[in-house]
Amino acid sequence: MKIATILAGLGAIAMIAVIAYGVAVGDFGRDGRQLLSMPWGIVSLVDLYVGFFLFCGWILLREGSTARSWLWIVLVMTLGSLAICLYVLVNLRSSGGDWRRFLMGRRLAA
Repeated sequence: MKIATILAGLGAIAMIAVIAYGVAVGDFGRDGRQLLSMPWGIVSLVDLYVGFFLFCGWILLREGSTARSWLWIVLVMTLGSLAICLYVLVNLRSSGGDWRRFLMGRRLAA
């Protein structure tokens, strides 16, 4: 679990840094239009959101259909991998070192 925690923490730090860079230097509207004008830009976005939807499926499975699940899903869809790293970090800490509890969350007891 220690390695997973380190990787998720490094991922969160990296995402915070690149989001700050994008906000400081980029133009979201212009850059987004340019990205969507390129075939590989479209492929990259579809690939990204397919991964987000799969991860959100795990959140729903793990948490159940609660307000907490939907809050995390909104965060994943808006903050992307930063929210994923934070979700993983929070749940690694709350699992008490038990991988089954980490993977299944509230469903483990069911």
